[in-house]
Amino acid sequence: MSTAVRRVATPPEPTLDATPTVTAPAPSVPDRSTAPPKRHRAARTVGLLGAVALLGVILVLSIAVGAKSLPLADVWSGLLHRDAAEYAVVHRMRLPRTLLGLLAGTALGVAGAVMQALTRNPLADPGLLGINAGASAAVATAAFLGVTAIGGYVWFALLGAAVVTALVYAVGGGRGATPARLALAGAALNATLYSFVSAVMLLDTASLDRLRFWTVGSLASADSATVTRVAPFILVGLLVALGAARPLNALALGDDAARALGARPAVIRAAVIVAVTLLCGAATAACGPIVFVGLLVPHLVRALTGPDLRWLLPYCAVLAPVLLLGADVLGRVLGRPGELQVGMVTAVLGGPLFLWLVTRGRVAHP
Repeated sequence: MSTAVRRVATPPEPTLDATPTVTAPAPSVPDRSTAPPKRHRAARTVGLLGAVALLGVILVLSIAVGAKSLPLADVWSGLLHRDAAEYAVVHRMRLPRTLLGLLAGTALGVAGAVMQALTRNPLADPGLLGINAGASAAVATAAFLGVTAIGGYVWFALLGAAVVTALVYAVGGGRGATPARLALAGAALNATLYSFVSAVMLLDTASLDRLRFWTVGSLASADSATVTRVAPFILVGLLVALGAARPLNALALGDDAARALGARPAVIRAAVIVAVTLLCGAATAACGPIVFVGLLVPHLVRALTGPDLRWLLPYCAVLAPVLLLGADVLGRVLGRPGELQVGMVTAVLGGPLFLWLVTRGRVAHP
């Protein structure tokens, strides 16, 4: 009888020169995933503080520089002491003009930024999309009807801005709007409405006298009543725009992604339209149609902060009035003993600067 022999595998005998293999632990690498955002946040904060300091310098220059320049000591005396010789000049002319430039610049800069974010169009601007033209046409209509008070102009301008905003968005395709279609719709309405403004001014000499400086964009007629009338509308528009910053960031990912993140696209679009209407309508009613501020400043700021609207909007709110008031000061210096209107100066400065940005490839998409 044959027997099966079972072979049992035995482990090899260890040799004398064998050494146990020990896997060295990987060197610990500190987690730096949060370091860049912290550094970026600190840099953005420092940059924003620097922008605020620059705005403070421009505010002082706006009060001190004019047809007759005032030393800083006289400016301070005129601000604080009612019996000072400079009190009337500072409080009745220079200070209201400076405050109106601050409000209008902030309104136009923030409006341009939220419009570019909503439409995803780097050319979106209150001027290029016809919103300023709508407010201007409404103000020209008010002037033709005999309205002379800034309070009446504001309501007409808000209505005109709202109607044109809705028209541009609808003609451009609504939710399916493309940058090209929005730009074409805005250009068509812009040309039509400014032709209407020119016709009203040519047919009615009283309207021409009231609006001839206003149509090019001016801060020269600013007074305390104008500032008081437009400030509530601009402040409410700023609050709505700033409140929409985080939802707009989510909307940039698309409607479905925004809904998944808890945002409501329809509500966001409605809020932005309300904010743009308030900002552009009030600023245009007070100062006239000022171009390039809402287009240029967001592009310059986006190169510093990126597309995050939580940083973009505060920067625009500070740097846009720097541009507007700086242009106003420059117009007063170059036009002595008269002055160049601020709308002319922003157009002359903004056009070449924006072309330089385009040719250098630095126009950042929202």
